[in-house]
This record gives sequence, C-alpha cells and structure tokens, in this order.
Amino acid sequence: MKKLYMYGLSIIAGLASGYFNIPVVLDIAKFISEIFIRIFKCISMPVVSLSVIVALVCYGEGKDTSKIWKKALQYTGLTTIVAASVAAVLYLVFNPPSVPHLSGSTSNVPVSDTGYAQYFLEIIPDSISKAFIDHKVLSVLLISVILGFAIRYITEQKIKDTLTSCIQGIHSAFFAITKFIVKILPFGMFGFVSVSMQELNHGMNLQGMGKYFLVITCANLVQGLIVLPTWLLLKGINPLKAFKGMAPALSVALFSKSSSGALPVTIHAAEQNLDVQQKVSRFVFPLCTTINMNGCAAFIFTTVIYVMQNYGVMIDYLTIITWIVIASLAAIGNAGVPMGCFFLSASLLSSMNIPMPLLGIILPIYSVIDMLETALNVWSDSCVTLVINKHIKD
Repeated sequence: MKKLYMYGLSIIAGLASGYFNIPVVLDIAKFISEIFIRIFKCISMPVVSLSVIVALVCYGEGKDTSKIWKKALQYTGLTTIVAASVAAVLYLVFNPPSVPHLSGSTSNVPVSDTGYAQYFLEIIPDSISKAFIDHKVLSVLLISVILGFAIRYITEQKIKDTLTSCIQGIHSAFFAITKFIVKILPFGMFGFVSVSMQELNHGMNLQGMGKYFLVITCANLVQGLIVLPTWLLLKGINPLKAFKGMAPALSVALFSKSSSGALPVTIHAAEQNLDVQQKVSRFVFPLCTTINMNGCAAFIFTTVIYVMQNYGVMIDYLTIITWIVIASLAAIGNAGVPMGCFFLSASLLSSMNIPMPLLGIILPIYSVIDMLETALNVWSDSCVTLVINKHIKD
C-alpha cells in the first residue's frame, strides 16, 4: 500500500509540474526522466537475453517447455486478433469522418522505408554486440534462443554446469539491480509524467480527428478493461488482484512508451506480487514483449483504414476482415520500442502507394496513443503469463 501511495504522489506531482510549466522544475523532471530512460535502455536488452537463455537452459527440460511455448503462441495470436477485431467493431460504430481540407496538409512525417524482406534480413545480426547496442529486440531474442539451445546440447557436463552457473549468476545480478530500481521508481515516475504532461500542453490539433482518436482510445480501454479481465475471470484468476500486482510495470510502460524498457519491472512485479513461477515469467514475458502487441494491432488497423478512407479507398467488410488479419500479423512482428507501430503503419501505407500527409496530423497525438497501447501491451503480456502460469501449476 505504501508503494501505491508513493506512485500516486509521484504522478500527481508530475501532472502539476507539467501543467504549471515551471522551467526549473521541468528541467529537473527532464533530467530525472532521461536518467531513468538510460537505465532502462541499459538493462533491458541484457535482461531480455539472459531471461530467455536461463529459461531455455534451466527450465527447458520436460513437457513444461513445450506446453509454455504452445500456450504462449496460442494466447498471443488469440488476444492480438481480438484486439484488432475490437478496433474494427468500434470503427464501424463511430465511423470517423475524413479530415477536412486534407489536401492542404503538409508535414514532415518520419517514414521507415524498410521493406519486409529487408526487415526479416535485419533480424539476423551480423554482429552480436551490435544487436545489443542498437537495441534490436528480435535480433537479441534470436541470439538468445540459439545460445540457450546450444548450451543445452553441450555434451561435457562440467562445462555445461559451469557455463549455466555463470549465466545464472549474471542474471541474478541484473535482477538485484532491478529490485533497487523498483525502490527508487517513484522519482522516475515524476519525471516521466512531467515530460508527458508538457508534451500535451504544447497543443494538439484534433480538428476532424476526434472520432479517430476515440476509436483507438476505446479499443485499448475495451481490450484492457473488459476483454482481458473477462478472460482472466474465465480462467479462474482475479483480474483486480492481477492489475494491482502489475501496477508498477503498467505505470512504467504507460510513461516510458516502451514495453521492452519496462520488461525488468514487469518480470519483477509478476514474480514478487503475483507469485508467478520464474520458469514461466522469465520465458513468457520476453517472448510476449516481442510478439504480443494488442495495442499495436488496434493502432495499425484503425490508422491504416482511416488513412485509406481519407484518400478515397473503398472500405467494405472484406477490406476490414483482411486488415484485421494483416494488422494482427504486423503487430506480432513489431518490436516493443517507442513509435514502432507508427513506423510500421507508415510502411504498410507506403507499400500500397497511399499518400501519407495525414500521418503528420496523427503524429502530434501519437504520444498519447503510444502511452495507452504500450500499457495495454504489457497488461496483455501479464494476462497471458498469468494464465500460462496457472496452467503449469494445475
């Protein structure tokens, strides 16, 4: 309870700092925010890698590993498709109007020109260290999976045991660091909230975009507050207890806008607050951080359909069903980094030769959207992990 009070006070102080726009306080908040962002970037990739390696090496024997893999992939695909479907239903209900005078809109929209073939090629790293330095989550995950399986197949037992003990020791050291970060996290929350509030105060042109924004917001809220809790209830898990236990991780995800960056806190919260087994949390969370993107699926579907509509593309039921599938697959292939979904949406539109000035109007409000969808991604990861943990226990 004391932790919740600390988080609450930090968020209130951050909101006040950003709203009143006091230069000295904001400078301090930005400095604190930058410190914590650097800390998360520093430890996130090692934690991803070590968690996967330890899971494969130490918890990879027997039927549990196969069961965890199958359940993780099954639930990831299910929740992601449902998220895109919720967005589709809400889009039909709210029917967002086109933006007036769109032809006059001009903007500098950052667009990733990487095609899917090249994107797949870049997953295979040409340097192990570069994959970690560039924070390429998929590359790091690939390296870790290969290394984890390689260690399991070492025939010299003494060498295998020594290497396993070394990796476990480093892994434990990083989680000791994580525990310390969790204790001082309220200071980071103050910085994150202050910076986010200041961004909102800089003015966002929502004219003609209200219903588009409403669709994405409601899609995230419906998935996060209705669909996933209902699923937990059906599986015999208390959603309120789960939400309370994962609150620190959800707060970090909300304001850092990076599910990968929030991963250390996510794993710690699940293990310490909800008694999730290490063999589940340290295997499923890194996997889900890469492939379980409920918020991203909702954003990709809504954004691509909305932009296509604004440029005269006929949106019928077949188009909607097709894009539910495409958005789900694209979201699964998206990395858990800030603005990842925005770039992916831009790439999809570019591949269809759809003009993208409208993305320049969406860009100013994407900061808020990114916060919501990242929090949803981490909450979905948590729900998948809790359900799998219950299956393993049963």
